[in-house]
Amino acid sequence: MILSMTGFGKAEVKLKQLYLNIEIRSLNSKFLDLNIKTPSIFKEMDLSIRSIIKDEVKRGKVELTLHYEKTSEEQNISFNKEQVLNYYNQIKTLKTELNDKIESDILAQVLKLPDIIQHYKEELKESDRKIILKGILEACEELNKFRYKEGESLGKIISNYVKNIQSQIKEIEKFEKERLPEIKTKLNKAIDELQLKDKIDNKRLEQEIIYYSEKIDITEEKVRLNEHCNYFLKTLNEQQGGKKLGFISQEMGREINTLGSKAHNLSIQKIVVNMKDELEKIKEQVLNIL
Repeated sequence: MILSMTGFGKAEVKLKQLYLNIEIRSLNSKFLDLNIKTPSIFKEMDLSIRSIIKDEVKRGKVELTLHYEKTSEEQNISFNKEQVLNYYNQIKTLKTELNDKIESDILAQVLKLPDIIQHYKEELKESDRKIILKGILEACEELNKFRYKEGESLGKIISNYVKNIQSQIKEIEKFEKERLPEIKTKLNKAIDELQLKDKIDNKRLEQEIIYYSEKIDITEEKVRLNEHCNYFLKTLNEQQGGKKLGFISQEMGREINTLGSKAHNLSIQKIVVNMKDELEKIKEQVLNIL
C-alpha cells in the first residue's frame, strides 16, 4: 500500500536525569530534506539520528525536534575548594599585614575571583544515547503509521479518478461512429460550395476519406490509455511507488492529448476535457505519495 509523504510522529524518553519529548513531521519533497532541531547536548548524535531517519522515512521535507527537561536537581557547577582556600589564606594574611584595613567579608570577595567556580559540560552516557536513538526510531515508526493511514485514504481517492478516466474511454466509443459521416458531410459541402463536384474522381475521394479515417483512428490510443490506467492502479499497491506513478500519469497525459487532437467530434472533445481534469487531480495527489 502507498504511503503519504505528510505525517506526524512523537515519542517520549525518560532517562535518570532527563525527560525527552521527540517530535517528527514530514511534508512533500522530491528528496529527503532533513532539518534536525536539538539542544547542544545532543549535537554529537546528529549523524546517528540522520541515519535512522534516512532509513525509516526515505523521502520528504522532514523536521525533527527534540526538547528535554531535567528531572533531578543535580548541578553542573562546583567550587574549586583548593583555589578558594588559597585565595582566602592570602587575603587573610594581607588583612593582618594591613592592620585590618580591608573589608571583613573575605569569602564574598574570594568568590568573585577567577577559577573559583567550575562548570562541567553535560555529557551523555553510551547507554543514554542508545535509549534516545530507540526513541527516535519509535517516533519514525509512529510517523510511518500516520503516513500509511493517510496513504490508504489517498489511494481510494486517486483510484476513483483513474476509474473515471476508464469509464470516459467507454463513453468515447458511443460517438466514434459519428465521426466519419460528419467528415464526409463536411467534405461534400466544401466540394459543392467550390463547385468542384464534376472535377473530382469519386473513387479517389473515397480513397482519401479511407486514408483520412485511418489517420484519425483512436483505437490504439484508447487501448494504451486503458493499459496505463490499469498499470497505475496496480502500482498503487506498491510501497514507495510515488515516482513511478508520476511517470505513468505523464504517459496517460500523452494519450489523452492525442485523443483530443484526433477527436474531430464535439462530444469526444468534451470527454477529453473531462479526462484532462481528472488527470490534473491525479497529478496533484501523486505529489503527496512516497
